[in-house]
Amino acid sequence: MAAPQLRRLFSPTLARAFAPVSRIANTRQCSASIAPEASSFNSGLSFEMSDELKALQDMSRKFAREEIMPVAAEHDKTGEYPWEIIKKAHALGLVNGHIPESCGGPGLGILDACVITEELAYACTGIQTAIEANSLAEMPVILAGSPEQQKKYLGRMMEEALMAAYCVTEPGAGSDVAGIKTRAEKKGDEYVINGQKMWITNGGVANWYFVLAKTDPTAKAGQAFTGFIVDADSPGITRGRKEWNMGQRASDTRGITFEDVVVPKENVLGAEGLGFKIAMGAFDKTRPPVAAGAVGLAQRALDEATKYAMERKTMGKPIFMHQAVSFILADMAVGVETSRLAMHRAAWEIDQGRRNTYFASIAKCLAGDVANKCAADAVQVFGGNGFNTDYPVEKLMRDAKIYQIYEGTAQIQRMIIGRELIDKAKMMNM
Repeated sequence: MAAPQLRRLFSPTLARAFAPVSRIANTRQCSASIAPEASSFNSGLSFEMSDELKALQDMSRKFAREEIMPVAAEHDKTGEYPWEIIKKAHALGLVNGHIPESCGGPGLGILDACVITEELAYACTGIQTAIEANSLAEMPVILAGSPEQQKKYLGRMMEEALMAAYCVTEPGAGSDVAGIKTRAEKKGDEYVINGQKMWITNGGVANWYFVLAKTDPTAKAGQAFTGFIVDADSPGITRGRKEWNMGQRASDTRGITFEDVVVPKENVLGAEGLGFKIAMGAFDKTRPPVAAGAVGLAQRALDEATKYAMERKTMGKPIFMHQAVSFILADMAVGVETSRLAMHRAAWEIDQGRRNTYFASIAKCLAGDVANKCAADAVQVFGGNGFNTDYPVEKLMRDAKIYQIYEGTAQIQRMIIGRELIDKAKMMNM
């Protein structure tokens, strides 16, 4: 991302308010200074961020620490949707990063989005999920929308702080997308949608929905479904109650019912029968940011546990000096660093224009598992205090679980990885 584009993306007032700052001491930075070896063989791989990406990371981090972190516990307690934070993030350009420049957006890459997401998730994954859910809903329109559809539905997202939702999951169809029962029947130049969706993030606050519905009940999954853009104020749409979930309570999750909802043919994405391919194709671009959210949570758990271990004393010394505790911290660090590398690789692959299904599933699977282990380990380091709501780590443990469930369960990711692995082996005639 070029510097002029970065400056254009952020409003001057807020950009000054959230100028780059030095990172608060944590485990991410190494204090050692090592001279690089000169070699013709090491010029093709770099772990260094560009100056523009570092500036984006610094601004995202400062915003997260100063705007999100102080109110995260209250939003978790009340479940109130974080509109004020979203409006500020929108003004800064931290929302809708994937929207192309042709629609007024910044046109950020997936790695850019991952850097933003990790920093926001560090402060609160519930608020970060509310923000990132926009990208999941928008991605099918970015991938398959006509220029007219993109300008109409993506353009408005840049003009004001609006939300969108991805309506695929149903009460009886989560991982088994082929089991979706929502129907769309063509009548003249319109489609009539009937069915029920469930666990829809941003469902109660969305301006429009991406909806996957069955248009050919006799066809196989690959040709049976069609993707639609549906305005949220369309007659026949009923929004269910906000679900009170185990974690990420600032996010709005609910069921959406469609009863004789009329959608013009102009709102079909791609063409009839391409919905399944479009919906699944979106995951290659959205799973790396989901992994980034898990990494952000895991890093927060590690930082909180490390800080507590340096302050808490037992048997006359800080508990980090006990090998049992230091090993817990060490294992957490291993998980955080490796999951971040996997996430960055998955994002980099898709930004290079290459199919990243294999790497995206590895990143999402590993980061989700690491987030859960790090959160549980942080509670263990805190001991009895970790089980109490006055301390931050119990929220991290509740928030972490969903990373092994949404956007493809940990088991589904392993199925994808296994399938991709065998396909590669067959291509190599192993």
